[in-house]
Amino acid sequence: MENNNFIQISGQQMQQRFAAILLSLGFTNERADECAAIFTNNSIDGIYTHGVNRFPRFVQYVKDGYVLPNETPSLKNKFGGIEQWDGNLGPGPLNAQHATNTAMNLAQQHGIGCVALANTNHWMRGGTYGWQAAKAGFVFIGWTNTTAIMPAWGATDPKLGNNPLVFALPFKHEAIVLDMAMSQYSYGAMELAVLKNEQLPVAGGYDDEGALTNDPAAILSSKRPLPIGYWKGAGLALLLDILATVLSGGLSVHEITAKAAECSLSQVFIAIDISKLGNHSLITKTLETILEDYQRSVVQTTSKKITYPGQRVLQTRQNNLANGIPVIKKVWEQILAL
Repeated sequence: MENNNFIQISGQQMQQRFAAILLSLGFTNERADECAAIFTNNSIDGIYTHGVNRFPRFVQYVKDGYVLPNETPSLKNKFGGIEQWDGNLGPGPLNAQHATNTAMNLAQQHGIGCVALANTNHWMRGGTYGWQAAKAGFVFIGWTNTTAIMPAWGATDPKLGNNPLVFALPFKHEAIVLDMAMSQYSYGAMELAVLKNEQLPVAGGYDDEGALTNDPAAILSSKRPLPIGYWKGAGLALLLDILATVLSGGLSVHEITAKAAECSLSQVFIAIDISKLGNHSLITKTLETILEDYQRSVVQTTSKKITYPGQRVLQTRQNNLANGIPVIKKVWEQILAL
């Protein structure tokens, strides 16, 4: 990336720096390495908003006592393929990784497994756990609630979380992974656009005067991002919060919002063992046929390429592994100072 505001950092260098910082904060060696790997892999895959750019905020949450470095999830209740766990305010990425593994173990026993996790922290990039499950051969469905950062449709004050939702399934040696917030642009994407002094490609919300705008700083100020699909996205955000709260026995968006920081989140992790399906041997061919038809779409311009969810991640991963991860200079300087 030829830009004087960016530097290239190798994945190994980034992970070692992250791990050293986490060790200084009281993480055990193993947990520091695992957590550093998640932040680094998010960055390698091009999800800088929930990788390198988010790491300083994560460190501050640890310092402030919202994230407890060595707390691990504990089982509260179980019935068949459904389990309820308490995250005990442990690191969100590690809690989510544990919940995904547990859901896959349940799916191997029951065909489908569901882990509902209360009292956890921000999982960073939800797609991480979609890739984790899909690479292991499972279909994955997962979501989280958040603090209130989006208004209900027709309202002006934030009552909804943007409650990211993830779908994933294996495809050949990789995966198809959809990771989406309920707002047109995630807060992380808007924060990155501000850092890069860029406008959004399409209107992403309202400014303080109630006018639609492409200005990410104005949307962050107003806390009025557009929900995806307008009223439909707002309704979906509400139901994701309700289901996460009910299934986990944890806190809802309005209860999380009343806290001093975004913590004690509720999350759901569902895994399906597709190896047990009667049509398992035909799934790869079925997916190839669907995607071949999908990618024969008539494009608006010759420069436009139709990709399926997760396909561009693979291209970014390959490039960043070969050439280094592009990091905003002032972000890396902030990390070096931690």
